[in-house]
Amino acid sequence: MNDLALLLTPEGRALLDEVRDTAPADELAVATRLRRDHPAELVSAALGQARLRQRAAAKFGAADAGRMFFTPNGVEQSTRTSVATYRAERLRGLGVSSVADLCCGIGGDAIAFARAGIRVLAVDRDPATAAVARANAEALGLDELIEVREADVTEVDTGGYDAVFVDPARRGGRGRIFDPEAYSPPLSWAVEAARSAPRAALKVAPGIPHEAVPADAEAEWISDGGDVKEAVVWFGTEPGAVRATLLPGPRTLLGEGLPDPEVRPVGRYLYEPDGAVIRAHLVAEVAQQLDGGLIDPTIAYVTADEPRPTPYASAYEITDRLPFNVKKLKALLREREVGTLTVKKRGSAVEPEELRRKVKPQGPNAATVFLTRVAGAPAMLIGAPVTPRHPNPQ
Repeated sequence: MNDLALLLTPEGRALLDEVRDTAPADELAVATRLRRDHPAELVSAALGQARLRQRAAAKFGAADAGRMFFTPNGVEQSTRTSVATYRAERLRGLGVSSVADLCCGIGGDAIAFARAGIRVLAVDRDPATAAVARANAEALGLDELIEVREADVTEVDTGGYDAVFVDPARRGGRGRIFDPEAYSPPLSWAVEAARSAPRAALKVAPGIPHEAVPADAEAEWISDGGDVKEAVVWFGTEPGAVRATLLPGPRTLLGEGLPDPEVRPVGRYLYEPDGAVIRAHLVAEVAQQLDGGLIDPTIAYVTADEPRPTPYASAYEITDRLPFNVKKLKALLREREVGTLTVKKRGSAVEPEELRRKVKPQGPNAATVFLTRVAGAPAMLIGAPVTPRHPNPQ
């Protein structure tokens, strides 16, 4: 009997509840105690699942993660709930009531679709993974909306569904796969599958080259809490559109096809665009909002003379502009009594921890230093955050 089958028995479920909050440091003692009354294989499976659930809480929330079942790859590769929910709600807003979720994994996206009221066919070719997806649909009371099928996605007929969602495998034996044609299944197959449906969404790596996005598709880059999570290639929406969406919110910036911003001397304020904005190549749109320019033609920092709130970039007030010189920086930080130093870099080979070791910040004050290039020359900009991002969705 495999681990999942063991855990789905009454004894397995009871044991899962018992070990729910076991800390890693206590696992050995807990395992030793439990093996007196339970099979060793079941105890190991329960403790392993408890560990996975604890890891999954960051993506799925503690309530759901505490009821779901996971595999190590499933925790690593599944979509964060906030992102899956946003995608599902967007599909629902497009009139989608049924979706074929191809390469469904442990069912994270299928769960979000079902909670948006969308009927789901969830397909995965791996028997163990499909079994976990089925168990998760049942655990969350969504099995009436989610049909899980163990099959090769390339052989599944999706003709009866309003939309297709494809999440190709982007990891192999050597780690992440960067070539979209090396995905499993390849991006070219996913694109053809998408074109066969009225609507479609393809989840791809955020580093996908813009030229790999088909002309008849929309490209969207999504970040959550400032971290870029994924890109989505949409069909049946706005062909050629490019957008950056920031969660929570959502707040969406739509590309206008603007030319590159002009390069300007560093002003009083420096803006660091959100990673989704940078990946979507929409820094020009942010610069236009801020009436700003770039500090260097190859660096995605925007400079401006006035503070303007924007949800699409973090603002800093710059107090000092120095050529790159560690000794001068160390002297300045000592003079300002800076003990809390945030180091950001773009266009610099210096590692933040290396710089901290060299300048040895000490004192009650805080500062942010940007290691970057200004008009082609290595530079250091020192400042502090102005305000948090705009709280209201736009």
